[in-house]
Amino acid sequence: MAGNDNSELLEIAGQRYKDLLQEVHRVIIGQDDVVQNLVSALFARGHCLLIGVPGLAKTLLVKSIAQCLSWDFKRIQFTPDLMPSDILGTEILDSNPGVEQRNLRFVKGPIFANIILADEINRTPPKTQSALLEAMQEYAVTVGGRTLPIEPPFFVVATQNPIEQEGTYPLPEAQLDRFMYALQVGYPSMEEEETIAVNTTSDEPYIPKPVCSRAEILQFQHLVRQIPVSPHVVKYAVSLARATRPDSPEARPIIKKYAQWGAGPRASQYMLLGAKALAVLQGNPTPSANDVRQVAPLILQHRIILNYAAIADDVTSADLVKDVLQGVREPAYATH
Repeated sequence: MAGNDNSELLEIAGQRYKDLLQEVHRVIIGQDDVVQNLVSALFARGHCLLIGVPGLAKTLLVKSIAQCLSWDFKRIQFTPDLMPSDILGTEILDSNPGVEQRNLRFVKGPIFANIILADEINRTPPKTQSALLEAMQEYAVTVGGRTLPIEPPFFVVATQNPIEQEGTYPLPEAQLDRFMYALQVGYPSMEEEETIAVNTTSDEPYIPKPVCSRAEILQFQHLVRQIPVSPHVVKYAVSLARATRPDSPEARPIIKKYAQWGAGPRASQYMLLGAKALAVLQGNPTPSANDVRQVAPLILQHRIILNYAAIADDVTSADLVKDVLQGVREPAYATH
């Protein structure tokens, strides 16, 4: 793609993002950072984990984004008795009374949509969790020995309730790693909650209008992959990831003391993709180290596994990431 085409597409992407924000915020009050991070993950072809207590409009937020994009949206309520076939689909036996012939017919499950909301993903056993996570990674599902592709764009947002842990199946570290961002959804401010109370008790709720086509989103996703990144920004992202690994020479002292495992190479990839997506949303032709710093906590925190010393000393992964961001310096910019 030529540079001129890139600049035009950057301008279009920035305008579509502003239009999308305007429509979403006619339904969702506040949560500006969460909305921005969801859209940047979508542009980067990543998936998100939303962590927050019930009643914070997580489902409404994802549904509103789907309506702004005019996409097929499916919500899957994860429960202990949910089976993989409830997500992927199943083969049923068709019989024709007039002809002695029976055929297997595949009925697609809700996974064959553009935006999936996996509600309370940690309430279902690992076997069912892995059915969803395979689709997230491969953009395809395997049923009855056949591999069926999932048509892009494909965006999965899973939710977790951080309070209720009884009867849950925590996501293994390898599965958590499939999520680009882990986003904390907090309580609204006093003014925001007053507006929410008025808007949600009226007779006619607002329905967001489509502002962006599927073809445009696919173009924006390609654009994110195409824009260049300065070598010093690449080095900075890799340095941050390596500083979280307790066995690495670059590990911070607090990491060696409190971390059992650190972030893998996928974290470096996601930090660059997240920074590039932020640059596109802001209309910048290339990401900066500041963009990497902005997305780093969303990518690193759920990839650091704490040891017993951290639990005993009440140290969180957020504390470790904060130290890493303060301690790892941005590499010098090379002029040649």
